[in-house]
Amino acid sequence: MKTNPLARQQELREAADSLAQALLSMPDSKRCLALLDDLCTPAELEAIVDRWRVAMLLDQGLPYREIHDRTGVSVTTIGRVARFISHGAGGYQQALATLSSSNPKQETNT
Repeated sequence: MKTNPLARQQELREAADSLAQALLSMPDSKRCLALLDDLCTPAELEAIVDRWRVAMLLDQGLPYREIHDRTGVSVTTIGRVARFISHGAGGYQQALATLSSSNPKQETNT
C-alpha cells in the first residue's frame, strides 16, 4: 500500500514542530548545543553554523568576497543565505532582529 503524501507531510510538520519545541525548551545555549550535537553529524552542524555566521556577516553589510575570505564558505552558499534572508520564510530576519535587540553592541569576531 502506498503512503499518503499528505499524511506524510502532516507527520513531518508535526515532527518539525516538536523539534522546534525541544530546541526552545533547552534552558541555555550549552544544552541547546548538546541537543544539536546529538541530532546532527559534525558536517551537518558545521554547515548550519557556517550559514549562521554568513547571515550575521551579511547583516553587518559585509560583501560576499570578504565573508568568503573570513569564513571559507563558498560564494554560492553566501548567495543562497542572502536569498533566504531576503525571500525565505523570515527565520533569519527574525533571529537576527531578536539577537540585535537583545545584544545591540554585539560584534561578530571571526
